[in-house]
Amino acid sequence: MASLKEIKGRIASVKNTLKITSAMKLVASSKLRKAQGAIAGMLPYQKALQDILGDLLTSGSADGRFFADVPGDKPLKVALVCFSSNSSLCGAFNSNVTRKTVQILRAHQKAGNEVTVYPVGKKIADSLSKAGYAVAGDYSDMSARPSYEPAAALAEELVRGYLDGRFDTVELVYNHFKSTSSQPTVQETFLPMPKPQAEAKADVDFIIEPSRQEQVALLLPKVLKLKIYTVLLDSAAAEHAARTVAMQFATDNADQLLSDLNLEYNKGRQQKITSEILDLVGGSME
Repeated sequence: MASLKEIKGRIASVKNTLKITSAMKLVASSKLRKAQGAIAGMLPYQKALQDILGDLLTSGSADGRFFADVPGDKPLKVALVCFSSNSSLCGAFNSNVTRKTVQILRAHQKAGNEVTVYPVGKKIADSLSKAGYAVAGDYSDMSARPSYEPAAALAEELVRGYLDGRFDTVELVYNHFKSTSSQPTVQETFLPMPKPQAEAKADVDFIIEPSRQEQVALLLPKVLKLKIYTVLLDSAAAEHAARTVAMQFATDNADQLLSDLNLEYNKGRQQKITSEILDLVGGSME
Protein backbone atom coordinates (compact mmCIF):
# COMPACT_ATOMS: atom_id res chain seq x y z
CA MET A 1 0.00 0.00 0.00
CA ALA A 2 1.29 3.46 -0.90
CA SER A 3 2.33 5.77 1.91
CA LEU A 4 0.30 8.85 2.81
CA LYS A 5 3.05 11.04 1.41
CA GLU A 6 2.93 9.25 -1.95
CA ILE A 7 -0.87 9.47 -2.07
CA LYS A 8 -0.74 13.17 -1.24
CA GLY A 9 1.74 13.70 -4.07
CA ARG A 10 -0.53 11.86 -6.51
CA ILE A 11 -3.50 13.97 -5.38
CA ALA A 12 -1.55 17.16 -6.12
CA SER A 13 -0.53 15.80 -9.54
CA VAL A 14 -4.11 14.84 -10.45
CA LYS A 15 -5.37 18.26 -9.36
CA ASN A 16 -2.87 19.94 -11.70
CA THR A 17 -3.92 17.64 -14.54
CA LEU A 18 -7.57 18.39 -13.81
CA LYS A 19 -6.92 22.12 -14.16
CA ILE A 20 -5.23 21.57 -17.53
CA THR A 21 -7.94 19.31 -18.99
CA SER A 22 -10.69 21.64 -17.77
CA ALA A 23 -8.98 24.64 -19.39
CA MET A 24 -8.43 22.72 -22.64
CA LYS A 25 -12.08 21.68 -22.68
CA LEU A 26 -13.18 25.31 -22.34
CA VAL A 27 -10.83 26.41 -25.14
CA ALA A 28 -11.97 23.56 -27.42
CA SER A 29 -15.64 24.37 -26.71
CA SER A 30 -15.06 28.00 -27.62
CA LYS A 31 -13.32 27.04 -30.87
CA LEU A 32 -16.06 24.53 -31.62
CA ARG A 33 -18.78 27.19 -31.41
CA LYS A 34 -16.83 29.36 -33.84
CA ALA A 35 -16.17 26.43 -36.20
CA GLN A 36 -19.84 25.39 -36.07
CA GLY A 37 -20.84 28.91 -37.06
CA ALA A 38 -18.38 28.86 -39.97
CA ILE A 39 -19.51 25.51 -41.39
CA ALA A 40 -23.20 26.30 -40.76
CA GLY A 41 -22.82 29.48 -42.79
CA MET A 42 -20.74 27.97 -45.60
CA LEU A 43 -22.42 24.59 -46.20
CA PRO A 44 -25.83 25.91 -47.41
CA TYR A 45 -24.06 28.42 -49.68
CA GLN A 46 -21.80 25.76 -51.19
CA LYS A 47 -24.73 23.37 -51.71
CA ALA A 48 -26.87 26.11 -53.24
CA LEU A 49 -24.17 27.00 -55.77
CA GLN A 50 -23.73 23.31 -56.61
CA ASP A 51 -27.50 22.95 -57.13
CA ILE A 52 -27.53 26.02 -59.39
CA LEU A 53 -24.65 24.54 -61.37
CA GLY A 54 -26.51 21.24 -61.61
CA ASP A 55 -29.64 22.99 -62.88
CA LEU A 56 -27.63 24.79 -65.57
CA LEU A 57 -25.92 21.60 -66.64
CA THR A 58 -29.07 19.50 -66.99
CA SER A 59 -30.18 21.60 -69.95
CA GLY A 60 -26.90 22.99 -71.19
CA SER A 61 -23.45 21.94 -72.24
CA ALA A 62 -20.27 22.06 -70.18
CA ASP A 63 -16.70 20.88 -70.35
CA GLY A 64 -17.25 17.11 -70.37
CA ARG A 65 -13.80 16.48 -68.92
CA PHE A 66 -15.08 17.43 -65.47
CA PHE A 67 -17.81 14.78 -65.69
CA ALA A 68 -15.99 12.02 -67.57
CA ASP A 69 -16.19 8.43 -66.36
CA VAL A 70 -13.17 7.13 -64.48
CA PRO A 71 -11.26 4.80 -66.84
CA GLY A 72 -11.64 1.20 -65.74
CA ASP A 73 -9.43 -0.59 -68.26
CA LYS A 74 -6.04 0.54 -66.92
CA PRO A 75 -4.27 1.47 -63.65
CA LEU A 76 -5.40 4.83 -62.37
CA LYS A 77 -3.45 7.91 -61.37
CA VAL A 78 -5.08 9.02 -58.15
CA ALA A 79 -4.74 12.17 -56.04
CA LEU A 80 -5.74 11.47 -52.44
CA VAL A 81 -6.35 14.54 -50.25
CA CYS A 82 -6.59 13.66 -46.54
CA PHE A 83 -7.43 16.07 -43.73
CA SER A 84 -6.25 15.85 -40.10
CA SER A 85 -5.26 18.18 -37.26
CA ASN A 86 -1.83 19.56 -36.41
CA SER A 87 -2.02 18.58 -32.74
CA SER A 88 -3.13 15.63 -30.66
CA LEU A 89 -5.34 15.29 -27.55
CA CYS A 90 -8.46 14.96 -29.71
CA GLY A 91 -9.36 11.32 -29.12
CA ALA A 92 -9.47 9.07 -32.17
CA PHE A 93 -9.84 11.98 -34.61
CA ASN A 94 -6.42 11.60 -36.26
CA SER A 95 -6.13 7.82 -35.92
CA ASN A 96 -9.51 7.35 -37.67
CA VAL A 97 -8.57 9.39 -40.73
CA THR A 98 -5.10 7.80 -40.81
CA ARG A 99 -6.58 4.30 -40.66
CA LYS A 100 -9.04 5.10 -43.45
CA THR A 101 -6.32 6.68 -45.59
CA VAL A 102 -4.03 3.67 -45.21
CA GLN A 103 -6.89 1.33 -46.14
CA ILE A 104 -7.53 3.34 -49.31
CA LEU A 105 -3.83 3.45 -50.18
CA ARG A 106 -3.48 -0.31 -49.78
CA ALA A 107 -6.54 -0.90 -51.95
CA HIS A 108 -5.12 1.34 -54.68
CA GLN A 109 -1.71 -0.35 -54.44
CA LYS A 110 -3.36 -3.76 -54.76
CA ALA A 111 -5.14 -2.54 -57.90
CA GLY A 112 -1.85 -1.24 -59.32
CA ASN A 113 -2.91 2.41 -59.14
CA GLU A 114 -0.42 5.25 -58.72
CA VAL A 115 -1.38 7.48 -55.79
CA THR A 116 -0.22 11.02 -54.96
CA VAL A 117 -1.09 11.98 -51.37
CA TYR A 118 -1.85 15.56 -50.36
CA PRO A 119 -1.87 15.66 -46.53
CA VAL A 120 -3.71 18.62 -45.02
CA GLY A 121 -2.55 18.45 -41.41
CA LYS A 122 0.71 17.64 -39.65
CA LYS A 123 -0.56 14.48 -37.93
CA ILE A 124 -1.60 12.69 -41.11
CA ALA A 125 1.59 13.81 -42.89
CA ASP A 126 3.79 12.46 -40.08
CA SER A 127 1.86 9.18 -39.85
CA LEU A 128 2.05 8.51 -43.59
CA SER A 129 5.74 9.44 -43.75
CA LYS A 130 6.52 7.02 -40.90
CA ALA A 131 4.55 4.32 -42.72
CA GLY A 132 6.73 4.84 -45.81
CA TYR A 133 4.28 6.73 -48.03
CA ALA A 134 5.47 9.73 -50.04
CA VAL A 135 3.49 12.94 -49.58
CA ALA A 136 3.19 15.95 -51.87
CA GLY A 137 3.75 19.31 -50.23
CA ASP A 138 3.18 20.70 -46.76
CA TYR A 139 -0.36 21.93 -46.10
CA SER A 140 -0.26 22.01 -42.29
CA ASP A 141 -0.96 25.77 -42.25
CA MET A 142 -4.34 25.11 -43.86
CA SER A 143 -5.31 22.87 -40.96
CA ALA A 144 -4.07 25.32 -38.33
CA ARG A 145 -5.82 28.36 -39.83
CA PRO A 146 -8.60 27.41 -42.28
CA SER A 147 -9.10 30.14 -44.87
CA TYR A 148 -10.40 30.38 -48.41
CA GLU A 149 -7.25 31.46 -50.28
CA PRO A 150 -5.04 28.40 -49.54
CA ALA A 151 -8.01 26.08 -50.02
CA ALA A 152 -8.69 27.66 -53.42
CA ALA A 153 -4.99 27.31 -54.33
CA LEU A 154 -5.08 23.60 -53.48
CA ALA A 155 -8.26 23.18 -55.54
CA GLU A 156 -6.57 24.86 -58.51
CA GLU A 157 -3.58 22.51 -58.17
CA LEU A 158 -5.88 19.48 -58.14
CA VAL A 159 -7.91 20.73 -61.11
CA ARG A 160 -4.73 21.44 -63.11
CA GLY A 161 -3.44 17.97 -62.38
CA TYR A 162 -6.75 16.46 -63.44
CA LEU A 163 -7.02 18.43 -66.68
CA ASP A 164 -3.34 17.85 -67.55
CA GLY A 165 -3.81 14.11 -67.18
CA ARG A 166 -1.61 13.73 -64.09
CA PHE A 167 -4.66 12.45 -62.22
CA ASP A 168 -7.55 10.32 -63.43
CA THR A 169 -9.47 10.92 -60.22
CA VAL A 170 -9.21 13.05 -57.08
CA GLU A 171 -10.51 11.69 -53.77
CA LEU A 172 -11.06 13.36 -50.39
CA VAL A 173 -10.80 11.72 -46.96
CA TYR A 174 -11.84 13.62 -43.85
CA ASN A 175 -13.82 13.49 -40.62
CA HIS A 176 -17.30 14.95 -41.11
CA PHE A 177 -18.84 17.01 -38.31
CA LYS A 178 -22.19 15.30 -37.76
CA SER A 179 -22.61 16.30 -34.13
CA THR A 180 -20.48 16.99 -31.07
CA SER A 181 -20.42 13.28 -30.27
CA SER A 182 -20.17 11.93 -33.84
CA GLN A 183 -17.47 12.65 -36.46
CA PRO A 184 -17.57 9.82 -39.02
CA THR A 185 -14.68 9.43 -41.47
CA VAL A 186 -15.89 9.80 -45.05
CA GLN A 187 -14.40 9.30 -48.52
CA GLU A 188 -15.66 11.41 -51.44
CA THR A 189 -14.77 11.79 -55.09
CA PHE A 190 -13.82 15.38 -55.90
CA LEU A 191 -13.04 14.86 -59.60
CA PRO A 192 -14.57 13.83 -61.89
CA MET A 193 -17.71 15.49 -60.59
CA PRO A 194 -20.92 13.43 -60.40
CA LYS A 195 -22.92 13.79 -63.57
CA PRO A 196 -26.00 15.99 -63.06
CA GLN A 197 -29.29 14.13 -63.18
CA ALA A 198 -32.04 15.62 -65.31
CA GLU A 199 -35.18 16.30 -63.30
CA ALA A 200 -38.73 16.89 -64.42
CA LYS A 201 -39.30 20.65 -64.24
CA ALA A 202 -42.11 22.96 -65.14
CA ASP A 203 -42.06 24.07 -68.75
CA VAL A 204 -40.75 27.57 -68.12
CA ASP A 205 -38.62 29.44 -70.63
CA PHE A 206 -35.96 31.17 -68.53
CA ILE A 207 -33.80 33.91 -69.98
CA ILE A 208 -30.24 33.56 -68.63
CA GLU A 209 -27.81 36.44 -68.94
CA PRO A 210 -24.97 36.10 -69.56
CA SER A 211 -25.32 32.89 -71.54
CA ARG A 212 -25.67 29.45 -69.93
CA GLN A 213 -22.15 28.53 -71.04
CA GLU A 214 -20.71 31.67 -69.45
CA GLN A 215 -22.55 30.99 -66.20
CA VAL A 216 -21.24 27.42 -66.10
CA ALA A 217 -17.70 28.61 -66.84
CA LEU A 218 -18.03 31.06 -63.94
CA LEU A 219 -19.63 28.68 -61.44
CA LEU A 220 -17.65 25.49 -62.09
CA PRO A 221 -14.26 26.62 -60.71
CA LYS A 222 -15.98 28.44 -57.84
CA VAL A 223 -17.91 25.31 -56.82
CA LEU A 224 -14.73 23.22 -56.90
CA LYS A 225 -12.83 25.73 -54.76
CA LEU A 226 -15.70 26.06 -52.30
CA LYS A 227 -15.86 22.27 -51.97
CA ILE A 228 -12.27 22.09 -50.70
CA TYR A 229 -12.86 25.05 -48.38
CA THR A 230 -16.08 23.52 -47.04
CA VAL A 231 -14.34 20.19 -46.35
CA LEU A 232 -11.56 22.10 -44.56
CA LEU A 233 -14.11 23.85 -42.33
CA ASP A 234 -15.98 20.58 -41.79
CA SER A 235 -12.80 18.82 -40.67
CA ALA A 236 -11.90 21.72 -38.36
CA ALA A 237 -15.32 21.58 -36.68
CA ALA A 238 -14.98 17.81 -36.27
CA GLU A 239 -11.53 18.26 -34.72
CA HIS A 240 -12.75 20.75 -32.10
CA ALA A 241 -15.75 18.55 -31.32
CA ALA A 242 -13.51 15.52 -30.86
CA ARG A 243 -11.13 17.50 -28.62
CA THR A 244 -14.03 18.84 -26.52
CA VAL A 245 -15.33 15.31 -25.93
CA ALA A 246 -11.83 13.95 -25.24
CA MET A 247 -11.10 16.66 -22.68
CA GLN A 248 -14.51 16.09 -21.06
CA PHE A 249 -13.68 12.39 -20.66
CA ALA A 250 -10.23 13.26 -19.31
CA THR A 251 -11.74 15.71 -16.82
CA ASP A 252 -14.33 13.17 -15.68
CA ASN A 253 -11.64 10.50 -15.25
CA ALA A 254 -9.47 12.93 -13.29
CA ASP A 255 -12.42 13.77 -11.01
CA GLN A 256 -13.04 10.08 -10.38
CA LEU A 257 -9.37 9.37 -9.74
CA LEU A 258 -9.15 12.34 -7.38
CA SER A 259 -12.17 11.07 -5.45
CA ASP A 260 -10.60 7.58 -5.16
CA LEU A 261 -7.27 9.01 -4.01
CA ASN A 262 -8.92 11.22 -1.41
CA LEU A 263 -10.83 8.22 -0.11
CA GLU A 264 -7.64 6.16 0.03
CA TYR A 265 -5.80 9.01 1.76
CA ASN A 266 -8.55 9.45 4.37
CA LYS A 267 -8.62 5.70 5.03
CA GLY A 268 -4.86 5.72 5.45
CA ARG A 269 -5.02 8.62 7.90
CA GLN A 270 -7.77 6.92 9.84
CA GLN A 271 -5.76 3.72 10.08
CA LYS A 272 -2.70 5.65 11.19
CA ILE A 273 -4.63 7.55 13.86
CA THR A 274 -6.29 4.34 15.07
CA SER A 275 -2.92 2.63 15.26
CA GLU A 276 -1.42 5.51 17.25
CA ILE A 277 -4.38 5.48 19.68
CA LEU A 278 -3.99 1.74 20.18
CA ASP A 279 -0.28 2.21 20.87
CA LEU A 280 -1.05 4.90 23.46
CA VAL A 281 -3.73 2.80 25.11
CA GLY A 282 -1.44 -0.23 25.14
CA GLY A 283 1.37 1.78 26.66
CA SER A 284 -0.83 3.24 29.42
CA MET A 285 -2.11 -0.22 30.37
CA GLU A 286 1.43 -1.45 30.85
